[in-house]
Amino acid sequence: MEASILSVQSLSKRYGDSTVVDAVSFAIAAGECLGVIGPNGAGKTTTIRMCLGLTVPDAGRISYFEQAGQPALQMPGDALAIKAQLGVVSQIDTLDPDFSCAENLLVYGRYFGMKDAQIRQRIPALLEFASLTSKASAKPGELSGGMKRRLSLARALVNNPRLLLLDEPTTGLDPQARHLMWERLQLLLQEGKSILLTTHFMDEAERLCSRLLVLDHGKKIAEGAPRDLIAQHLEPDVVEVFGAGALALVDSPHKALAARVEVSGETVFFYTQNAEPLLRALAAYPQLRTLHRPANLEDLFLKLTGRQIREDA
Repeated sequence: MEASILSVQSLSKRYGDSTVVDAVSFAIAAGECLGVIGPNGAGKTTTIRMCLGLTVPDAGRISYFEQAGQPALQMPGDALAIKAQLGVVSQIDTLDPDFSCAENLLVYGRYFGMKDAQIRQRIPALLEFASLTSKASAKPGELSGGMKRRLSLARALVNNPRLLLLDEPTTGLDPQARHLMWERLQLLLQEGKSILLTTHFMDEAERLCSRLLVLDHGKKIAEGAPRDLIAQHLEPDVVEVFGAGALALVDSPHKALAARVEVSGETVFFYTQNAEPLLRALAAYPQLRTLHRPANLEDLFLKLTGRQIREDA
């Protein structure tokens, strides 16, 4: 078995009577992106915090950087040695508003005991990677949201980490900024970096992640490659129907043409092995609008975790 960059075994965390992470296990190999998805309150951020040594687990084992013939490093006992090889981008912007982009990188590098000359040598390449060369002297307050996220990513790379832990790194970004972040993360994976990524964007998870871990109510409810999970849990075809009278289809004979029917708002979702009979039947309802598409990760997410809105936990 390939040595893991990060191995988590039976990790648990409780707050009072509430178990927010319940015996979760997973591993990340070199050059792999593992995505962690789940509703609000599923335990994603708490899991990341335990992996970083910021929250103490009640049970379980967190091991880093296994190598043949050498013992793995353990969190929290080997926290300093582990963090020297990690890069972190949190949900919340932690850039120093008083420093320029270049100065943010310089000061952050000092936290790892790096010499100023060594950091300054890395800064031009990091700014170029983040498409911020022209903003080297600008302060974070002068940057767009996308620029700030790219600067946070560049800062996380200042120590040339082996593993990046990214907690919803593209939240709040417009589509163009998100796509640029995805491009940069793909480059890091091609260079052999490993990534642990939490995200609410299913297109992001499918684009970047070689494997997914699905959490709900603190438990692991599914794990595998995105397309494998879709094939395992879903029918291949989805027909979305919306418009005046769409909801009446739920109790119509057309329901028998699908393996499963779900409703979200004013839209009816028909999940089927073969959409053609249903599409022919729906042609008799010109007032309705239909969308025929393959099943995707959002369908998987909603099937496994439900369609009800969860409040932030």
